[in-house]
Amino acid sequence: MANGPLIVQSDKTILLEVDHEDAVEARHEIAAFAELERAPEHVHSYRLTPLGLWNARAAGLDAEQVLNTLLKYSRFPVPHSLLVDIEETMSRYGRLRLEKDEQHGLVLRTTDYPVLEEVLHAKKIQPLLGPRIDGETVVVQSSQRGQLKQLLLKLGWPAEDFAGYVDGTPHPIMLDEDGWELRPYQKLATENFWAGGSGVVVLPCGAGKTLVGAAAMATSQTTTLILVTNTVSARQWKEELLKRTSLTEDEIGEYSGAVKEVRPVTIATYQVLTLRRGGLYPHLELLDANDWGLIVYDEVHLLPAPIFRMTADLQARRRLGLTATLVREDGREGEVFSLIGPKRYDAPWKDIEAQGYIAPADCVEVRVDLPRDERVAYAMADDGDKYRLCSTSETKSRVVERLVATHAGEQLLVIGQYIDQLDEIGDRLNAPVIKGETSVKERQRLFQEFREGALHVLVVSKVANFSIDLPEASVAIQISGSFGSRQEEAQRLGRLLRPKADGRAARFYTVVARDTLDQEFAAKRQRFLAEQGYAYRILDATDVGTE
Repeated sequence: MANGPLIVQSDKTILLEVDHEDAVEARHEIAAFAELERAPEHVHSYRLTPLGLWNARAAGLDAEQVLNTLLKYSRFPVPHSLLVDIEETMSRYGRLRLEKDEQHGLVLRTTDYPVLEEVLHAKKIQPLLGPRIDGETVVVQSSQRGQLKQLLLKLGWPAEDFAGYVDGTPHPIMLDEDGWELRPYQKLATENFWAGGSGVVVLPCGAGKTLVGAAAMATSQTTTLILVTNTVSARQWKEELLKRTSLTEDEIGEYSGAVKEVRPVTIATYQVLTLRRGGLYPHLELLDANDWGLIVYDEVHLLPAPIFRMTADLQARRRLGLTATLVREDGREGEVFSLIGPKRYDAPWKDIEAQGYIAPADCVEVRVDLPRDERVAYAMADDGDKYRLCSTSETKSRVVERLVATHAGEQLLVIGQYIDQLDEIGDRLNAPVIKGETSVKERQRLFQEFREGALHVLVVSKVANFSIDLPEASVAIQISGSFGSRQEEAQRLGRLLRPKADGRAARFYTVVARDTLDQEFAAKRQRFLAEQGYAYRILDATDVGTE
């Protein structure tokens, strides 16, 4: 294409001209193998990474299709070295295959003898393997299937897993599509997951990830373990499954700090599974003892280390990861790939918004000046205290009051990191505060009052970042956050993205102290949403209420 929408560069970046007539078509094709890095107004930036290319191979794309896409849409000749590098990187996936052998059980087989030799001489891998069968095959200890996949990925030789899955205990589950039906992208996400056997589905907050989980369960027709972030989320999952499927109260168990029920469909919290006693995880062992046919990981980007270790032992079970963003601040995306499975479906937030399934959002950064005495205290503070000092300024609280007054009568959330700050704002606004010590019963009561409109303002700590369904929320004011956490920013905006009955946009404010770490961290936090196409307007605090 002589004047294509892409500029493909030798540093493995791809630039997409958004206003080009072929931009939409090109974006859909490159999204299958390139990672979006930035999405400002006119030129979007993608990067080719080994993980992205291996994800594409796992989804059925080969190097020829990737190269053809780049050659088709590139405005200038694609650097030859890059074409070679893509082909060689993608060819690494699948040269090692995990398979079931009738005589020897689980085996690692290669189509490339030197690759197997390299792997066999890696010190960390040797203890996971059994005897050598022939030049291309070696026995693998079945309990080490996950651990081996992790280590092979780190060596740069990701194994294709053909060892299959156990069926699990059969259990009838059907979708009850009375008055509703799966959206086209939810059907496609479920089909792609099932065709691949295990993997991750990435959908924006508010786009119905729970329904993808329910559809996977209806396809599986087996006992299912669902892992969630907290007890409120567990109960929301249960409520949704009762409403959307044939499952009854007696078939769904909750396994949390408060209740320990193991039933055909069991919803467990990450916290209870990672509870440690005497160096052991007693609840992990209990749940591992059941013959699950499917395991669903809600908010898979949050998986704690013990759950990764548990998952390494569960490679014979089908695994579905659900998330709005695969961003992990600890860089462990590779472990999600190797242990849960590759990305099977990924829908850009703006695509789902364009289809009308999530609300548009207006993101506004409100910048405040610290008073002179607070600026001096900040300047003289130890590095460890600076962020708290600028995040919890009294000036911010006054701005929050004005913003709340501006949106009087709307369903509004005030979200923050520091409990003493949230308590103080709750007192100012005469609004309840939901934090870690708030009982599950009280949280549910307050959330329900908010949904019903009896309560217009809720002040919430980071306990409300995840899996809280508040479709009526239309305004959020973020007063402080977890340093530069991109996924937290995405989750907080996600609280607002359920479509509004009157079609209006959601409003997401972030109150930021100018010339401090707060401003620096805000820029980092916004990066993922900027990559998704959200632009932040800058508003000076003095202009609040005059828009």
